[in-house]
Amino acid sequence: MERTPTHLIVGLGNPGPRYRDTRHNVGFGCVDLLAERWGIAVNDRRRTTVLGQGYRDGAPVVLAKPRTFMNLSGESVAYLLARFGGRAADLVIVYDEMALPLGRIRLRARGSDAGHNGIKDIIRNVRTIDFPRLRIGIGGPGMSGSVEHVLGRFSDEEKPAVDAAIARAADAVECLLSEGIDIAMNRYNTDPKPPETEPPADGPA
Repeated sequence: MERTPTHLIVGLGNPGPRYRDTRHNVGFGCVDLLAERWGIAVNDRRRTTVLGQGYRDGAPVVLAKPRTFMNLSGESVAYLLARFGGRAADLVIVYDEMALPLGRIRLRARGSDAGHNGIKDIIRNVRTIDFPRLRIGIGGPGMSGSVEHVLGRFSDEEKPAVDAAIARAADAVECLLSEGIDIAMNRYNTDPKPPETEPPADGPA
């Protein structure tokens, strides 16, 4: 009998209140939104991760957030693959990307770590680059250093774009699970259209 894969959706970030809502933790935000949409409680605390289990379109899914720091994310992912009998291709890793403008997302089926320490550790632990990953753009550091940038919080002006990007990332994950990664990439790797605005009403002559 052909196996029904367990989809392992892992949002990367740093644990603890000190890092809550930082730029580095947008992957956590996507997992939290999917948990809300799917009615899955992500509260099963294991040694290296906190997770929740459920079903999506009849297939088992696991939503997970590592309890390790970002640069040790591979420990959590390796545990999940071993615990649920998964393959690297069953993963979807969601994380922040400084090289993408704020609010944009990019989905890929495979690739290098591109300098991201969390992805670098995952590749080291699972010994392959062949796993899907979804990047959420947080923009570059500007005048600040990279560490200060990723560990900082979004400004009030940035939050609407971030919230929209997290929602779009969650949509992309749902599309990937239901229609496959090729369709999801074609649909969500284009830049989102700006909201339509009403033309200004004609003023008095």
